[in-house]
Amino acid sequence: MKTLIVATRNQGKLREIRDLLKEMPFDVISLADLDGIPDIVEDGATFRANALKKALTISRYTKALVLGEDSGLEVVALGNRPGVYSARYAGPGATDKKNNLKLLRALKGTALSDRQARYRCVAALTQGEEVIAVVSGSCSGLIAEHSRGKNGFGYDPLFFIPRFGKTFGELDPSVKFRMSHRARAMAKVKKVLAGQCGA
Repeated sequence: MKTLIVATRNQGKLREIRDLLKEMPFDVISLADLDGIPDIVEDGATFRANALKKALTISRYTKALVLGEDSGLEVVALGNRPGVYSARYAGPGATDKKNNLKLLRALKGTALSDRQARYRCVAALTQGEEVIAVVSGSCSGLIAEHSRGKNGFGYDPLFFIPRFGKTFGELDPSVKFRMSHRARAMAKVKKVLAGQCGA
């Protein structure tokens, strides 16, 4: 079985990617499984730039097939912030709770109908110096007025899907996995990986 390195130490992200790629004949590992891996400074101005930097940094070092993924939340009323700073919106080393609280404060007094947002995900597949593919996915919703549900991670307790009347934090993970930004990007990754393994 071939190995696919996911260039992340985020266990929530890794869990989702493993679930979304579970039908593929790849042993999916992360940076936590490797020793001596170079640090990656996520200083790109876009999700694409960060995804490519993650993937290429690790594939150049390991020569292996690597998936670099960058994702985040864009809120229209905040000029598409937090964007690439989603994971560190409340500062370096911020927790999901701190990020969520900062977002709620930033939107205080904003009506639910004016809280349009979208999750975006960009994934890059590389091997050595070669960029095999860069794909993306997005999912639109609203930012709830308070945290709801304990499923998922990141901004999921605030990301409200009107047609279900629930946040990602409240939805069954199987529903989220069919429609999320990451699910849509990983569906495209699966097609590329199928070509890599001759499926």
